[in-house]
Amino acid sequence: MHAKTNPLATHSPAMLRGLCRAGQFTGQTAGLGQGHVQANLMILPAADAFDFLLFCQRNPRACPLIEVLEAGQFEPRCAPGADIRRDLPGYRVFEHGVLLREVANISDLWRDDLVTFLIGCSFSFESALIGAGIRLRHVDSGSNVAMFKTDIACESAGRFHGNLVVSMRPVKSRDITRAVEISGRFPQVHGAPVHIGHPGAIGIGDLALPDFGDAIALHDDELPVFWACGVTPQNVVQTSRIPFCISHSPGRMFVTDLHNS
Repeated sequence: MHAKTNPLATHSPAMLRGLCRAGQFTGQTAGLGQGHVQANLMILPAADAFDFLLFCQRNPRACPLIEVLEAGQFEPRCAPGADIRRDLPGYRVFEHGVLLREVANISDLWRDDLVTFLIGCSFSFESALIGAGIRLRHVDSGSNVAMFKTDIACESAGRFHGNLVVSMRPVKSRDITRAVEISGRFPQVHGAPVHIGHPGAIGIGDLALPDFGDAIALHDDELPVFWACGVTPQNVVQTSRIPFCISHSPGRMFVTDLHNS
């Protein structure tokens, strides 16, 4: 299979964020950012921020923190000049655990008590896998990674409780050891896989029906490899019925100025 050339692949993080801000890019960000760290987004009222911070500390594989902004701030240190309210390809708005809508801009929802959490994303180690000759079919095809809810319970903190979400990438059997070693060097973006093979062992019924993202078929010489996923907090927000939350749309990340290296 020949990889598709994404016309945005050579864009800098600032250029990608600018396209998002102008409403000209609303797609998924896998394979973009020129080797820069991508981040999941969680925005919560200050009243819930401490409990969520504790949840992240107790569940570092799912929620490796890159940065926490002070209440009301929307310019992160990891991307000077950026605006967290406008510089992502898509946002989700939740109330009492219910997904109300997906939007391209949250400026009209902004409040001075909102605290932003930027959480590491496994898209960040994909360039290292690709550089080692490990093909990633969702990057080749320009699709989103497949993500699944599991029956693996996270450690609770305050009102936050729920199960882990994982991202799945088919990996050839001969490449699995290298994929584990390479991704394990990136603990701030989920690190090594949490499970390999046998999706039913972690509560996944059908790989053809992901809970988020796009389905990716397995070939005969491949096994499904599962990494902890930064969509986990969205699952937890729904389970916990948190009164108000804004997140990124799955697969549509905030691209920082930090280098993966």
